[in-house]
Amino acid sequence: MPPRTNTTNSPGLPGREYEAKNLLVLEGLEAVRKRPAMYIGSTDTRGLMHCLWEIIDNAVDEALAGSGRTIDVSLDADGSIFVGDQGRGIPVDTEPRTGLSGVEVVYTKLHAGGKFGTGNYNATGGLHGVGASVVNALSSRLDVEVDRNGATWAMSFRRGTPGVFDGEGPDAPFTTAHGLRKVGKVAKGVTGTRVRYWPDRQIFLKDAQLSVDQLVDRARQTSFLVPGLELRVTDARGEEPVTELFRHEGGISEFADFLASDPPVTDIVRIQGTESFVETVPMLDEDGAMTPTDVERQLDIDIAVRWGTGYDTVERSFVNIVATPKGGTHVQGFERGLLRAFVGGLEGTRLLKSGEEITKDDVLEGLTTVVTVRLPEPQFEGQTKEVLGTPPVTRLVAGVVERELGRFLGSTKANERPQARLVMEKVVNASRTRVAARVHKENQRRKNALESSTLPPKLKDCRSGSVDHSELFIVEGDSALGTANLARNSEFQALLPIRGKILNVQKASVGDMLKNAECASIIQVVGAGSGKTFDIDAARYGKVIFMADADSDGAHIRCLLATLFFRYMRPMVEAGRVFSAVPPLHRFELINPKKGTPKFVYTYSDPEYQRKLAELTKKGQAFKEPQRYKGLGEMDADQLAGTTMDPRGRMLRRLTVDDAMIAEQTFEMLMGNEVGPRREFIIEGAYQLDDERIDA
Repeated sequence: MPPRTNTTNSPGLPGREYEAKNLLVLEGLEAVRKRPAMYIGSTDTRGLMHCLWEIIDNAVDEALAGSGRTIDVSLDADGSIFVGDQGRGIPVDTEPRTGLSGVEVVYTKLHAGGKFGTGNYNATGGLHGVGASVVNALSSRLDVEVDRNGATWAMSFRRGTPGVFDGEGPDAPFTTAHGLRKVGKVAKGVTGTRVRYWPDRQIFLKDAQLSVDQLVDRARQTSFLVPGLELRVTDARGEEPVTELFRHEGGISEFADFLASDPPVTDIVRIQGTESFVETVPMLDEDGAMTPTDVERQLDIDIAVRWGTGYDTVERSFVNIVATPKGGTHVQGFERGLLRAFVGGLEGTRLLKSGEEITKDDVLEGLTTVVTVRLPEPQFEGQTKEVLGTPPVTRLVAGVVERELGRFLGSTKANERPQARLVMEKVVNASRTRVAARVHKENQRRKNALESSTLPPKLKDCRSGSVDHSELFIVEGDSALGTANLARNSEFQALLPIRGKILNVQKASVGDMLKNAECASIIQVVGAGSGKTFDIDAARYGKVIFMADADSDGAHIRCLLATLFFRYMRPMVEAGRVFSAVPPLHRFELINPKKGTPKFVYTYSDPEYQRKLAELTKKGQAFKEPQRYKGLGEMDADQLAGTTMDPRGRMLRRLTVDDAMIAEQTFEMLMGNEVGPRREFIIEGAYQLDDERIDA
């Protein structure tokens, strides 16, 4: 046996030496710059916007504390971001433990601030004491001015280090220095904080950009949540500054009304209550040790609910005005109390038949709600504050919702009783529709070859059993079906013809949709159910492709199909599995083309046609009179395959949903019951239409 060799100190081998001197100790803001995603979630646009939310939330916290009713936010042309408020101003006196000014402590020390149960804030969105300091650490320059004690105090930082800039912008010469500078005087009683910072492009990705749309949505949302607060948002990055002002006095009732897109079944119902609970938290005792201490907390609950004639649920939740898009214990409590209230409310009626029962989904159908709670030091899951984790909140919110909503459902008041009856009938109907859809779904699973007779006879199915590689073409008309059937690859491409224009499901009920032969066939062939019971894992095809003529009727058919999929099979759209085929509009047949040049050249738009026409003319290439396709039926099988169906040469447009709320509003405007917004959209588009583009 060869002797063992000790390679502990062998040079050139990685990981051979591991001593205390190899340990890296990150102090202060170094840790933030080393691992920024731990604090802001990511370094893309989402992280860039999160930094802005941290500064805005600090200003909003001042408004919640009763100081200042105006907040200014500006995205400036030099790449900087400005946030100003009229709050109490960051303390400028010396913090005794560090010997630093309050401003320097707030912007350079992690886990430092006035929101750790000191009594300065009753309810706040800033809890961990890392918001301002993290933004400072991730900024190439940050300037802060504070109006307080009759003076204006200023301080600047470069990547978290305090000092003085000799000039404008983040690239100006910089000298390290501590301490505040007194730069002016203000009237007695004038207070406020102004912050301007430049995000550090060493940290954030190159394509990370500030989104003015997200900023406007956040400002509007905050103005609803803090009645009377005025927010001014300015985008000065273009040729002309654009300013939007938001102020709402109606609170979350007005917010819920703004979010709702369908006709109402009930008025806005407010559910309010105040509860208390005891929470055990570690606190420093006189000896500096952490001791578990029972602390009594107060929980303020304020919820606005409203049911409409639609079927989708719009739910927004907030903790101390901080959005919790992923919910948490307050949302769990709300939904639990909601279900209990309806179960109790239906007990005294004859609406539910024997054996029927309602579920949470039945109650949530058509509901628009804004759920807000306020409490000191809530427990969020992570610095990004997307999920509330305080356990007692579930029980307390559920109790308040069950009590207050139960009072509404059992009300005998003349204006409430009919609404309560209507919403209970809606919930019962939703339950029955859900049961019917489940039965319908059970009959829609993909069948094997022996069971394929249960599928619509007009379906031309494919032979492949692989879902990932299979494609379903929904074809306009039986005439195009014949050509498409010859053009397809039957191994993995299936065809389903539809007759004309399908039902506009944005206006129709679920029952009407299921009764419609074309809609029912599409849902049956996709094989994954519909609505809230849709199971994308059961879908029979990897891609669904709309193939209609390239004219106005074809565009309308594609819009109707998109509405069906968005409303009842949305996971397919969200997964990027729904497409629109792009057939060509024109064909050039070349005369004596050069070697290597195809005989037929296709163009897919009028501008492309004009460019190709000019290109061929300039090259002296002779061609026959270009052909203008009016529909799919004018192409033969080879042409349709090569241009529209064969994956090697076709073009597809993927249907995507970047913002579900905006998409919902767009579909409602284009296809819903309200005629006014659609008329305005058409009239506005008519003025923008170029008469020369009309193919007449």
